[in-house]
Amino acid sequence: MKHYIFIFLILPCFLNLRAQQSVSDTIPINEVVITATKDEVSRRNVPMSITSISTEQIDHSDESALLPLISERTPGLFVTERGMLGFGVSTGAAGQISIRGIGGSPTTQVLVLIDGHPQFMGIMGHPLPDAYVTSDAEKVEIIRGPGSILYGSNAMGGVINIITRNQKEDGYNINARASYGMFNTQKVALSGGMRKNKFSVFGSFNYGHTDGHRDSSDFTITNGYLKTSYHLNKHVSITADVNVADYHVQDPGKVQDSLAGEKMNIFRGETSLSVDNSFSKTEGSLKIYYNMGDHNFTDGWRSHDEMYGLMAYQVLKPFKGNSLTIGYDYMVFGGRGKTITTVLRDENGNIIPGSNGRPQFVISEYNDKWVSANSHAAYAFMQQQLLLKVTLTAGIRYENNSIFGGEFIPQAGLAFYPGNATTLRGSVSKGYRPPSLRELYLFPTANPHLKPENIVNTEIGWDQKWFKGTFSTSLTLFRLTGDNIIIKNPPVAPPPPLYKNNGDVKNTGIEFSTDIRPFKALSVHANYAYINMKTPVSGTPEHSLFISTLYRLDKFSASLKINYIRSLYGENASGLVSVIEEGYLLAGIRLSYKFPKMFELFVSADNLLNESYQHIYGYPNPGINITGGIAFKLSNK
Repeated sequence: MKHYIFIFLILPCFLNLRAQQSVSDTIPINEVVITATKDEVSRRNVPMSITSISTEQIDHSDESALLPLISERTPGLFVTERGMLGFGVSTGAAGQISIRGIGGSPTTQVLVLIDGHPQFMGIMGHPLPDAYVTSDAEKVEIIRGPGSILYGSNAMGGVINIITRNQKEDGYNINARASYGMFNTQKVALSGGMRKNKFSVFGSFNYGHTDGHRDSSDFTITNGYLKTSYHLNKHVSITADVNVADYHVQDPGKVQDSLAGEKMNIFRGETSLSVDNSFSKTEGSLKIYYNMGDHNFTDGWRSHDEMYGLMAYQVLKPFKGNSLTIGYDYMVFGGRGKTITTVLRDENGNIIPGSNGRPQFVISEYNDKWVSANSHAAYAFMQQQLLLKVTLTAGIRYENNSIFGGEFIPQAGLAFYPGNATTLRGSVSKGYRPPSLRELYLFPTANPHLKPENIVNTEIGWDQKWFKGTFSTSLTLFRLTGDNIIIKNPPVAPPPPLYKNNGDVKNTGIEFSTDIRPFKALSVHANYAYINMKTPVSGTPEHSLFISTLYRLDKFSASLKINYIRSLYGENASGLVSVIEEGYLLAGIRLSYKFPKMFELFVSADNLLNESYQHIYGYPNPGINITGGIAFKLSNK
């Protein structure tokens, strides 16, 4: 292993010397600016593995949900799907997020943020995938690996930060999109922004519906978003937003079962207020946020959850090449849930169907007690550039949970630049997650004696620009270790399963991505990930490959994408985690034509090879499906 690491570190230096023989040191390289460290910096100055998805990439997608796009373009990240639209929650739900084999079902080990503040169901601890839509997102930044030092709980496996749109220049813009596809799949999105002097506003409305490719798999969502900003002066601005989503989901059940699962009515809402400052030597933010949800299932489950908190940080830049981020987080989360009905069964445990063929229910109270917890955290994170060749980063977080007490979370890294086009990086970081309230107190699997999870992530990477920046590559090797992971033991009954700290994590892998632009009209993106897991995690493939091409010629554009998945793990018929899908290859195409400048007609086809595949055992995904639509853009800029 040491020999491979030596070659990995030395080879870029030799390649960079060869590149300098034909490429000038003053080549302009297109740098990606990220905010994953809460400070706007060049991507190459950060030793962590970060994927950035741009506005252009989001706009070119026909997806209304954001997570499938993220899954395609992020090596090592996988999101499960089960139909045309809608992820759902509870039994049979999709939307499981796995990063480097950390995630599980439900996803409590990957943190989703909106503009930097956390978004998850307070009582269950997992994100709500159906609430994240493409029309609201300006860009997305994904930290592949622990982000606990800056974001704390639930960021153990990684972080997805959805940065919402904002009108940056005076004027207005209006965007509209409508499409119709197979299985009566309808998508409508309308968004627009306006700015005048110091005031700006952005809003969006989305509607989606599908009858589904299986009986009883319909899904309907309506959501709206509004964001306003006011610049008090050139240094201080105030931003407020509100987001609501109402969706109705039906679980079609496993194909092996004779009955469909329950229907779900879900309402989610969130709001935040932030005061941001930016000066020559310092910048920062103070943000308060709140989100809530009501979940009603036809099996009788009712729940209400809430989460609110405060975040404050300030980035100090006392001298050139140095930045110090100091921050404080406070969060309260909780909720209540109860079952008012249960399924009626015979003496053998079989469901007794009613006259309509669906299960019969009897009244029974389960739990209606409000449970909650809170956490305080303070952190400091420093970046120091040395001689224009090295950037050192180091930081520590102290998090105090009201149930589990205090925990120190350190992180350190280094980025080295042998030349203009080469970056070598390495980092060591700790991931930390206290058990969710669900794992502690709800349902028969709950265990109030659980302890927090901890992992250690070690990685090295090599980022390279080739041929005057028209060709870029990124290669990362990582190793994750941990021995206190929460799992159900035994996985299935009998005896009744119970959550315990018996999990063992030892994941190693490779992540590779490349972007090629041989000429202005053609761009190519590809990424590949290999993950070897000592203890396999549901919703994680061993091999994943994604390739996309985009060709533009005047008003016409064409794109082709290929996605290959090998050895996808999930819960099998016995409830054990094993390979549920040996492998599949998906191909899709999109064609569009602009007329005149503001309209675009498009048609897309997914799963062109009509592959049979599943992400969740017993839930086959759609075969070939075709969608067509029209988009409209108007701007006075």
